[in-house]
Amino acid sequence: MLTTLGQIAAAVAVLANAVVYGTDACAALIMRSSYRKLDDATLTTVAGWGHYYGDRRMPVFGISGVVTTVLTLVLAVSAGQIGAAVGAGIALAALLAWLGFYARVAAPVNTAQKAAARTGVTPANARALQDKWDSILGFRVGLQAVALAGLLTALALL
Repeated sequence: MLTTLGQIAAAVAVLANAVVYGTDACAALIMRSSYRKLDDATLTTVAGWGHYYGDRRMPVFGISGVVTTVLTLVLAVSAGQIGAAVGAGIALAALLAWLGFYARVAAPVNTAQKAAARTGVTPANARALQDKWDSILGFRVGLQAVALAGLLTALALL
C-alpha cells in the first residue's frame, strides 16, 4: 500500500516538476536568444507580461511538485525503500536549491519587469535585468533535470 501511494506521489511530482523543467528549458533554449534580438522597450514589455502570467500560473506546479516530492520521500522511507528514498531526497535537495536561485535572483527581476510592463516605463537597466535573470537559467534547468531524474529513480524503485 505504501509503495503504491509512493508511486502515485512520485508520478504526480514528475508531472508537476516537468512543467517547470519544460518552462525553464524553453526559456534557456528559445526565449533567451529571442530576447537578445529585441530592443529594451519590447524586451521589457514581453518579459514583464510573461512574468505577470507566469507568476500567477506556475506556483501551482512548483508547490505541488515540492509537496509531492516530500510525500514521495516520506512514503519511500516508511515503506523501507531506501533506494527510492535516496532518489526522492536528491530530487528534494535539487528543488530546494532551485527555489533558492529563483527567490534570490529571478523573483526580484520578475517584480521589476512586471512593474515596468504594467506602467509602460522601460527601466534604464532593462538589459541588465534580463541578463541577471538569464544568468541562472543553466542552473535552473540542471536542477530541474536532477530533480526529475531523482523522482524517476524513486518511481522505478518503489
